[in-house]
Amino acid sequence: MKVGLIYTSTTPELIELVEKEVKKQLGDDVEMYSLEDPSVLGDTRDAGYVTTPAAARLIGMYMKAVEEGVDAMLNLCSSVGEVADSVQDVANYIGVPIVRVDEEMCREAVRKGTRIGVMATLPTTLEPTKNTVKRMSRECGKHVEIVDCLVEGAFGLNQDEFKARMAESAGTIAGDVDVIVFAQGSMAYCEEYIADMYNKVVLSSPRFGAAELKKALIKKGTI
Repeated sequence: MKVGLIYTSTTPELIELVEKEVKKQLGDDVEMYSLEDPSVLGDTRDAGYVTTPAAARLIGMYMKAVEEGVDAMLNLCSSVGEVADSVQDVANYIGVPIVRVDEEMCREAVRKGTRIGVMATLPTTLEPTKNTVKRMSRECGKHVEIVDCLVEGAFGLNQDEFKARMAESAGTIAGDVDVIVFAQGSMAYCEEYIADMYNKVVLSSPRFGAAELKKALIKKGTI
């Protein structure tokens, strides 16, 4: 079994966690084919939205993974998740599912609460994640309120500095929300830390994405 991992940005923490979660779901023998193009996220950050060339490069990564023989793939960037949505008909036609890392996380947030805090270090990730939460709330037939939390100046910090900045920012919304969602998979190593600090449900995407990847492979009949 071979799965594609599609990144627009990576940190060692993110790669380690994603691969750990995928192996937990699919076993140590799973073959992982990783593709990364940081220019996709870079262009999106600069423009404030997913540009046509950035979307085209990301779709090209999906097609490259298909050519390399993956059975399914995991889109690991929430900033460009709507690009993954746009090619689902093609994915279904060619028999290679594209799973968004964050979709089930957002659905779980809606199940768990009515006031949902969304934390991100980038505005371009904050808005798409909020949109996904809203879509999940419609699908679940449940009204939710979303509280923004843009973690200013956290992008690129080391682990200790990042955790401190995350804790400080989470403190500004913790009293007003039932659930805190991390919009970026790279935040996931702070999940337990923030949950324990504020006694809140905190959700990050890699474990949800890996579980949904397995479900897609089961549905396909690969496992």
